[in-house]
Amino acid sequence: MQIKEDIQLDVAEVGEKILGRWADIRRHTRSVIIEKKLSKPLGASFEKHREIVLDNLRTLVKEGATQYGFPEELGGQRNPGGSLSSFEELVFADPSLQIKFGVQWGLFGSAILYLGTDYHHKKFLPGAVNLDTPGAFAMTETGHGSDVASIGTLATYDPATKEFVIHTPDRHSYKDYLGNAAKHGEAAVVFAQLITDGENHGVHAFFVPIRKRGKLLPGVGSEDDGLKGGLNGIDNGRLFFNNVRIPKANLLNRYADVTDQGEYTSSIDSPGRRFFTQLGALVQGRVSLVGAVVNAQKKALDIAVRYGLERKQFPGPDGQERTLMDYGRHQRRLFPLLARTYAQIFAHQELLDQFHVVFSGEGDTEENRSDLETVAAAGKALSTWYALDTIQQAREACGGQGFMAEHQLVGLRADLDVYVTFEGDNNVLLQLVAKRLLTDYAKAFKSPDFGTLATYVAGQVGDAAIHRGGLRGLAQNIVDFGSTARSVGYVKEEEHQHQLLTDRVHTMVANLANKLRHSGPKDKGKEAELFNRYQNDLILAAKAHAELIMWEAFTTALKSIRDKESLQILTWLRDLYGFTLLEENMAWYVVNGRLSSSRAEAITEYIDGRLLPRLRPHVESLVDAFLLRPELIGTNLAADEAARQASKKTLVRN
Repeated sequence: MQIKEDIQLDVAEVGEKILGRWADIRRHTRSVIIEKKLSKPLGASFEKHREIVLDNLRTLVKEGATQYGFPEELGGQRNPGGSLSSFEELVFADPSLQIKFGVQWGLFGSAILYLGTDYHHKKFLPGAVNLDTPGAFAMTETGHGSDVASIGTLATYDPATKEFVIHTPDRHSYKDYLGNAAKHGEAAVVFAQLITDGENHGVHAFFVPIRKRGKLLPGVGSEDDGLKGGLNGIDNGRLFFNNVRIPKANLLNRYADVTDQGEYTSSIDSPGRRFFTQLGALVQGRVSLVGAVVNAQKKALDIAVRYGLERKQFPGPDGQERTLMDYGRHQRRLFPLLARTYAQIFAHQELLDQFHVVFSGEGDTEENRSDLETVAAAGKALSTWYALDTIQQAREACGGQGFMAEHQLVGLRADLDVYVTFEGDNNVLLQLVAKRLLTDYAKAFKSPDFGTLATYVAGQVGDAAIHRGGLRGLAQNIVDFGSTARSVGYVKEEEHQHQLLTDRVHTMVANLANKLRHSGPKDKGKEAELFNRYQNDLILAAKAHAELIMWEAFTTALKSIRDKESLQILTWLRDLYGFTLLEENMAWYVVNGRLSSSRAEAITEYIDGRLLPRLRPHVESLVDAFLLRPELIGTNLAADEAARQASKKTLVRN
């Protein structure tokens, strides 16, 4: 088939596709950012920055950019997907503003909404929604970050007074790194071990007032985290409690309650399932971080690509200086990042749809929640790592100019650094994903020893996307991978890319299942030893799974592109993402006999000789499709470089 090279991207159509389901909400939030000048103040002290961010939050409330996810009676729309869409856009203004927004409405307010009942909604939600009650989300402790189940803060019920006594017994148990804790917070949702009559019922959430008109309440202590590596517009700090008494009614009791006499009751019998149900209600933090870091990558690539199209270095064959973007290495540096970002965009749209289905009530089932939590964990881990890589590469691609604070990139990288830690350490999250994959594998193959890899055909592929729930639900279409790919043309086909990427996930999971199997009676010590030994393998399998999710999402998105020329360009971009994944993991494919060494070399040659040259004329259009106005980018770097190039012959005078 003849491939048409002289084609153009329909920026309007692709841009609308990128904006997604809640495009109008995203546009509204962007317009508020621009019109109200909410951008990050360069050079401000962190004390001043904090106050600016708080004022900007109040502006967002006035402009109706904060309430989407809350009940109609509070001025909301009960639109969970729209709420996260608005939140994600704020990274274009100031990541500090975005995260403080997330603390107030995504964590503090949402904890009241999803863990509380009608009483809490009526009593506490109005203040949270309208910002009359700035709040903290007090889960993490100095001694316990990812291990929430082991937190040390206690909530002991006193039947004589019908109160809970909130207490941090030691420095280890201080609530730490909390936004709104150091200065602005008037209340906190505090996670603590619920104790009745000497019995520990595990971690539960409580509404705890901490200040009144800026002054700490009796028994409440606070320390300021001070200057941080980034996000200095947020007043992060510590909270600790010395036998602080709160009414029994302040227990957020959607899933568990305590009678006046101190009897503990719950609609969920299993303590483990109860714990994860409560945490699962707050999965939106991970979902929204994915969208935020994807937007940050759009901004970084917009800056780097446009600068690369203007900046000239070294004379070409004609004696004229060439733009950076005309060099193969510069294309190699940026084009795969652009392809990966597009894959992340479409994967996040599917994740956001999943989130909305669950939290709007359209499809709130245990299975859907479990799938959502798995995909959110995978997406958060990879997307936050990718964001730091993309921003750093964009900074380097802009040379010395990229290191200037005014051009946004160094500040953006510093602010987003901690996103890899927010909402759970990435390595821990990927272990959760791997456990889910192993669980689904075990369900599919229930023989006592799981069988061998030969019994599990690694190439099982179907129309059902793997990310809907681990390995569950895949059609049983057997594909013969007995021979290596015979040509790069074989790999170029969508079906075969899918087979190769899927095969890697399946094989890694099957190998893990066999490695983790041990003979003899159930031995928890042996199981723990094996799990620790193969911990890295677990993370690699989960990472491969997350990469497959993104490739599948990109491929699905292509099916909705109407303009044929745009479809061709985006298909090249998708192929670049797929081929880059194969190239990055080439050792695995060669060692496991999926590709020959010669075809492995052909993949690299196809990237450099075909895909990059085909995409070069369209790289500007591909960033144009992000639909980012200059005010959202915050730098004139490319325009200034173009002006400098135009003035080369202008005489400089004192």
